[in-house]
Amino acid sequence: MDGPLGLRKVGSICSISEMEDLDLSRLLDKPKLTIERKSSFDERSFSEMSASFARAGLDSYETYSPGGRSGFNTPASSVRNSFEPHPMVADAWESLRKSLVYFRGQPVGTIAAVDHQSEEVLNYDQVFVRDFVPSALAFLMNGEPEIVKNFLLKTLHLQGWEKRVDRFKLGAGVMPASFKVLHDPVRKTDTLVADFGESAIGRVAPVDSGFWWIILLRAYTKSTGDLSLAESSDCQKGMKLILTLCLSEGFDTFPTLLCADGCSMIDRRMGVYGYPIEIQALFFMALRCALAMLKQDDAEGKECVERIAKRLHALTYHMRSYFWLDFQQLNDIYRYKTEEYSHTAVNKFNVIPDSIPDWVFDFMPTRGGYFIGNVSPARMDFRWFALGNCIAILSSLATPEQSMAIMDLIEARWDELVGEMPLKISYPAIESHEWRIVTGCDPKNTRWSYHNGGSWPVLLWLVTAACIKTGRPQIARRAIELAESRLLKDGWPEYYDGKLGRYVGKQARKYQTWSIAGYLVAKMMLEDPSHLGMISLEEDRQMKPVIKRSSSWTC
Repeated sequence: MDGPLGLRKVGSICSISEMEDLDLSRLLDKPKLTIERKSSFDERSFSEMSASFARAGLDSYETYSPGGRSGFNTPASSVRNSFEPHPMVADAWESLRKSLVYFRGQPVGTIAAVDHQSEEVLNYDQVFVRDFVPSALAFLMNGEPEIVKNFLLKTLHLQGWEKRVDRFKLGAGVMPASFKVLHDPVRKTDTLVADFGESAIGRVAPVDSGFWWIILLRAYTKSTGDLSLAESSDCQKGMKLILTLCLSEGFDTFPTLLCADGCSMIDRRMGVYGYPIEIQALFFMALRCALAMLKQDDAEGKECVERIAKRLHALTYHMRSYFWLDFQQLNDIYRYKTEEYSHTAVNKFNVIPDSIPDWVFDFMPTRGGYFIGNVSPARMDFRWFALGNCIAILSSLATPEQSMAIMDLIEARWDELVGEMPLKISYPAIESHEWRIVTGCDPKNTRWSYHNGGSWPVLLWLVTAACIKTGRPQIARRAIELAESRLLKDGWPEYYDGKLGRYVGKQARKYQTWSIAGYLVAKMMLEDPSHLGMISLEEDRQMKPVIKRSSSWTC
């Protein structure tokens, strides 16, 4: 039986577009699912989006397909003019295709960087799971899904390998951080070599790889309408193995995921150990994507879905309550009493008000807010982290009001968070004695460089997607124009340094693949906002916790 957009329904459960609007509260109380049909973003009419974008300040847009695959489509009726492809687009596609990696004649990913000037290759010649995501989205948007399917299957195959660091065996669900293809020209053979953290800096397993894999599987399914891959027994097993690692019971008193430093995009020591916002937002999004794709045709599938639903309820409340910071909440924390011992305690984590850094009082605008970097007993990391906040918007971890507040913050603090090159991975930079203690005197993460307040062009696709979802495309256009003024001329650097992101990073690789792909994805999404459907989830209003600003830390 065919559903909307020709998607075939999966057994006894509904299609992916329907599952996104699932009422999770009902799932916990009843053995059968009751689905209320709602209209997801990618099912809205093209003309409706055209009109809303025109009101938001975009004069026109239309679908652009690079490489001469289909040229320009007819613009919507409300559109008066058309986008002209920027000269950077052709160069970007050429560079992206040069980064392709082949295994036995089939493309399976893109290497991290094609830097012809660098003598040290290090691991930049490998296919990183997180790095490939924007490349995969670019190929999906350009109507080339095969490379994405090949990547998903190859990394799934690698998941099945036995994984050891020294003499310790890692969990079965761990996905690789990266892999490379070794070509033997004599024997004419190709061999895959994976890194699960045993070769990484700090020897930390990549917690985010499994989440990105699930998110990308859902993006592939939404883009192609092909449910056979997600339905396959191998993919179903792979998702369950990843989630088993995350949903296992232990000593945790919080629904958030406890992590070591260096387990995600920030893969060096930066004081993000504990419950970093990036991992929590990706965890939330992966749970929602898996919920839409997991089959319930046996007891194991039903039990897994039930565990996901329960975790999502707890995680939603926890994140929206304790990680959210705006002007009112900051003022409340500033006035906290400490050493409260009871179930009615307001300061539940015993955060000492004197530990609030001075910079945050000036940084916080009257209108605006964001999810802070970390919350754990007696510790709040007030730093801004771009990826976690953008994913919070796209996954609907943030409420519509919180999503708009994040965009208000970006506009109000444009110089600090965007500057001359979008986008700051974190803000502010840590320096002096704090830098020595937190990073261990890391020479790569000096102030306003790399992960320590550096500006990363790859984040352009995430902020563009967040802008489109919140109806603020003018912010995305402004950021893209900034990137276009420098990226190609500077050779597509990995990152930029300085408070304003003015200087090419001191150790930045040129022709960084995800800088290239991030630009292409941002450009294509702005020109055809319907692409957002493959990477965005609408809010499940039935599970929305009631949170009041003045009492968000109370029961």
